[in-house]
This record gives sequence, structure tokens and C-alpha cells, in this order.
Amino acid sequence: MSLFAGLDLDRAPADAPVAFGGEPGAEVVLEAYRRGLLPLPAADVFASAYAEARYEQAVAAGEIALLPGEDPYALAWWSPDPRPVLAPGGVRVPGGLGRRLRNRLGWWTSVDRAFGRVVDACAEGRQPAWLTPELRDALLELNARGAAHSGEVWEGEELVGGTFGVVAGPVLSLDSMFHRRPDAARVAVADLGARFGAAGGRLLDVQWDGPHARSLGARPVPRARYLEELAAGAAPGLLETGPLPASRLG
Repeated sequence: MSLFAGLDLDRAPADAPVAFGGEPGAEVVLEAYRRGLLPLPAADVFASAYAEARYEQAVAAGEIALLPGEDPYALAWWSPDPRPVLAPGGVRVPGGLGRRLRNRLGWWTSVDRAFGRVVDACAEGRQPAWLTPELRDALLELNARGAAHSGEVWEGEELVGGTFGVVAGPVLSLDSMFHRRPDAARVAVADLGARFGAAGGRLLDVQWDGPHARSLGARPVPRARYLEELAAGAAPGLLETGPLPASRLG
């Protein structure tokens, strides 16, 4: 039976966890994304205890679901409302960056060439430390199965930027990004989005609304609309993973 079978997102919080519990295994994580949920594990027992203290009244009132689990508050599931989304080819590349890509930057891009390295780079120094070893293992398994992808930006053989996300039907839900050169993360998102669209993907999900999501070109849609998009079609075909010049994005 599905861990999320009884979860009703119609009445779930917009800006708080919609549920606690479960384990972040690959199958559970993939099902969660397909249902419009995002896993946010607690970094340690202190973070888990804080989550319990902060949300126990909402759980008791039935506003937040409590799912089975040894330490339910160690894993939170979110479903932000609204949800920032954009077309796969619609990532904004400002004119100045476009000119640098065409004329000066010798960057090239790839997909799934360094998934683990991208995930690790995205986790470096992030607080709260949501990318736990268990979630990392689940993401690596999903990548091996073709259900999660990384986009990489290279300067020679140096990895200078990247992003990664999980495929949920026709949607690619982007979890995180990093850069070691200005704008390299944006280029990684634009490249991965373009490849996802070329393979038949319909939508990029940036997960959390805010100035950064808007700067990429994302616009918020109601959660109900986002859930409709998830159910609107099948996953795309195979993505082109080989090296391509970043100049084409300019």
C-alpha cells in the first residue's frame, strides 16, 4: 500500500509540511515527486525534535498528516503552494551572459556525467542540511534508473556549475544547483531544461517561489494546477547526455 494513499493535498498547508514520516528510499522518494511532494529530512535528532515541537499541535489537529516511521519527525514532506514552473526551453539567459557564452566563455555542458559530484556540491555548506546520506543514496539510485538527472557545466575538465532534479511524469523537478563561476548554475539549468524539452518533457518545476526562481523565468501556479500538470502525460524519452557547447544557449 502506498505511504501517501490517504494524503489529501486539497486541504494541506501551503507553506508548512503536509506530512511527516516514512523513510527516504528510492521508491518512496519517486512516488512522492509524482504526487507533488518534496522530501526534507531533518539534519539530526535536534532538528527532528524541533520539528516535533513546532508542528505537533498541527499534527494533533489533523492539519498535517503523520505517516508511519520509527522517528516520524525525522522526515518532512512539503508541497508548496503556489509552485514556480516554466517551460523547459524558457530558462532566462540575460543578454550579457548570452554574449559571453557566444564570444568568450569556452564552457561545455553534459548530463549525468557527474551526478554524484553535482549532488555533493549542491549539499556543501547548505543550511539546513537537508541532503542527508539516506536521501543522497536514494537520488543516486534514481539516477541509475534514469529517474533523476544532473546537468553539468565544464570549463575544460573542471566542473564549474550544475543542477539536478527528479523526473515526475512530464515534469522535471529541480532540487538544487551550485556554481563555481558566476552564472554557471543558470547555464546548467538552461541546458538541462533544453535537453529535457527536446526529449519530450513538458515542464520544469523550481519547487520554491522567490526572487531566484523568478530570475530564472519561473512563474507561480496554484498547487492544484501543478498536480494537474503532473498527471497530464508520461515521462519523456531518453535525454541527450553527451557534451554540447554552452554557446548554443546564448
